[in-house]
Amino acid sequence: MTAPRAQEKQMFNSSSITQFLLLPFTDTRELQLLHFWLFLGIYLAALLGNGLIITTIAWDQHLHTPMYFFLLNLALLDLDAISTIVPKSIANSLWDTRVISYAGCATQLFQFVFLASAEFYLLTIMLYDRYVAICKPLHYGTLLGSRACVHMAAAAWATGFLSALLHTANTFSLPLCKGNALGQFFCEIPHILKLSCSHSYLREIWLLVVTVSLSFVCFVFIVVSYVQILRAVLRIPSEQGRHKAFSTCLPHLAVVSLFISTVMFAYLKPSSISSQWLDLVVSVLYSVVPPAVNPLIYSMRNQELKESIRKVMTVYFSKTVMK
Repeated sequence: MTAPRAQEKQMFNSSSITQFLLLPFTDTRELQLLHFWLFLGIYLAALLGNGLIITTIAWDQHLHTPMYFFLLNLALLDLDAISTIVPKSIANSLWDTRVISYAGCATQLFQFVFLASAEFYLLTIMLYDRYVAICKPLHYGTLLGSRACVHMAAAAWATGFLSALLHTANTFSLPLCKGNALGQFFCEIPHILKLSCSHSYLREIWLLVVTVSLSFVCFVFIVVSYVQILRAVLRIPSEQGRHKAFSTCLPHLAVVSLFISTVMFAYLKPSSISSQWLDLVVSVLYSVVPPAVNPLIYSMRNQELKESIRKVMTVYFSKTVMK
């Protein structure tokens, strides 16, 4: 077969794909229903936790500070991120199907890349907020004014959107000729690239290299900033002051550690320990678990936020009883 005819056949196979088959967690009906209830519980917990944080920060004027403004943005990203993946997985388990449409897969991939990228950039900005608050407290109002905070948050969202647009457009422009079965429970770039039979996938690899390089710069900034924060905290004379200063960084450190460690393990683990079940568990850890536990992490040690949440819930329930 000549090269033009081969390329024509590849393009035909790609254009004939109208749906993809996602990887099921199990083929046993009882376990499918267990997966349904487990993911439904995680999803409802994420909706409740992130919804409470968004409502509380928007309602309480005392929380209208840069730290809580960025936390509100993080809760919005988490809410959108888990809503991108979990509802489809829940529906597939309930109806015993693996199917996702071509357009649905493209939309899911775009939203996942967009929200995951924006969240990582936002976490970097949130650390900058803590760095300025601890290492340069006298310049906090100047460096983190309301306009600067809005611009930084908008930059995180816009960068994530642009990254997702480039990756999605490039990934779904590739000719696919190796079937339509994805080795993942949601649409993800590496698993779609495995279906490609063209060297054009090298363009996507170059895009991934650029994205990883940018993420590595953020990672280096995070490490260096934490070193500077630790040095500044150790110079605080009182033990109570050191504890209070570092405690404001602990939730961020926990969230970043969970996010980075699970993603790095998922993509950098040696093939010798790779298995379908392990890959599914790890993908759940970096795509489903963080949006559900982030609200708990940020509110657990934050007395101010917990008090505001109590006030919001008290006001809500009192109005409900009065009705």
